[in-house]
Amino acid sequence: MVRTPLTPEERLRGERLGLLLRQARAGRSMAAIAAHAGISAETLRKIETGRAPTPAFFTVAALAGALGLSMDELLVSCAAVPEVVPLAG
Repeated sequence: MVRTPLTPEERLRGERLGLLLRQARAGRSMAAIAAHAGISAETLRKIETGRAPTPAFFTVAALAGALGLSMDELLVSCAAVPEVVPLAG
């Protein structure tokens, strides 16, 4: 099966998610957070570094719970920034 290439927006959203997770971890070990979320430390590392920019919903939900983040907070922080289109005139 061939995977569809990610759009620039998907990559950017993945980078934002990774940054937010790193900030929320705030010095706690990657292994401890990953274990609490029920994922491997390598999976968390890939998400945090942007190598896995589109993790499954349940993975994100588990990480949010382990880090004390709300899904709403993640959505707002990682949502695509709307493109500004100049008005024709």
